[in-house]
Order: sequence, then structure tokens, then C-alpha cells
Amino acid sequence: MVLFALFVSLPLGAQGFFSKMSWFVNGSIFLFPEDNGMYSDPMPVLPSPGLGVSYPINDLFKIESTLDFYFTHYGYSYELDRAVPMAIENRSSFVFGSVLAIQAAAYFNVNSFMTVRVYGGPAADLRIILLAEDLGPDDTADASRQTDSVTNYFWSSGRWFLPVVGSGVDFIVNPRFKVGVDLRVWIPLYKLWSGENLPAIEGWRFGPGLRFSF
Repeated sequence: MVLFALFVSLPLGAQGFFSKMSWFVNGSIFLFPEDNGMYSDPMPVLPSPGLGVSYPINDLFKIESTLDFYFTHYGYSYELDRAVPMAIENRSSFVFGSVLAIQAAAYFNVNSFMTVRVYGGPAADLRIILLAEDLGPDDTADASRQTDSVTNYFWSSGRWFLPVVGSGVDFIVNPRFKVGVDLRVWIPLYKLWSGENLPAIEGWRFGPGLRFSF
């Protein structure tokens, strides 16, 4: 009742703005490919829930914002001089990521029940980096040093900036609900200026998933 009262008390222009929005939730699998040899554990494959909002500009274009979450473990390779993914048994740092994006999207109606989307825009991985959980007393000092190095690595040289492009297909279940499939790619643009000699695949991310629109 309180939310309803707040909504009806909004100016008509504001009500019209919010009534045009559509909401969606994502269920994705994040793939973080790597080529670190023996200095890291295998590529992280991470479940990621997310949500977003879409606002129409016209019949073809929309502005969207998405927020996706993941968590994983990292360590720091002093041989490679960079943060590397680690399995839980080799953990030093716990990383909680929230990937925020703002993107322009084009929607193409294929027929009465299917729509194709393409989109892209700036994105940021706003990582919270903590000392890994349940470490033994003999491991804490080294893990703390690695966590400081992981934090400095991820938050320097713009490594949090990862523009995203993607495409998807939505299937209309009813006028108020759609089910879609998506594939997103995050681009490690920071490699252009960070000055590192990184493997070609390092920093790229891929996110196949499902999308439920309301």
C-alpha cells in the first residue's frame, strides 16, 4: 500500500516514465578464460545471477542497465606479476564481483512471438576483494600479502573497465512475460594501455545465459 501511495502521488510525467520501463532477471554462466600455465588453476566457470531494466527510446532502440553478481577465489603470481584464478584449496583472496553495465540495445521483431536483440556499452566490474575464508594460521600472512597485491592489480590501470557487447533472442510467452537466451562478451580494453605482455585470451569474459523479461 505504501508503494502504491507513493506511485499515485508522483507527477503524471514521472508515472509515464516508470510505466514504460520493463524489468528482467538474468541467469548466466561466466567463463573467465586464462593462459597462465602452472601458475594458476583452471579457468573459472561461475554461476551468476543478475537483473536489469530497459527503457524504450523508440520502436527500435532501448537504453538498458544491468547488474550481475559472481564470486570466486584468486591469488597473486609474483612470477607473472598479476592476479590469477585459484581453486578453493589454493585460495588466498575472495573476490565478490558486481558487474554494472549501461548499454544501447536494438530490438528486431522477427515474427509475432520472437525478437532478436543486439546491444553494447560501457561496463565496470566493481570488485570487493577480501582475505579468503577459513585460512590456517600459517597461511594468513602470505594470503594477506597476496590479497593486497590482487586488490592493487584489479583496481589499477583501469582493469575494472570492461565494455560489453552481446546478442539475444526473446520468445514471447504472453504479453507481459518473455523468455530469452543471451550471449555476452566483456572486452579487456585496459590491455591497450596497461603495458603488460599478456596472453591473447587473458581478461576476456564470456557469459551465456537465460533472460526473463517482465
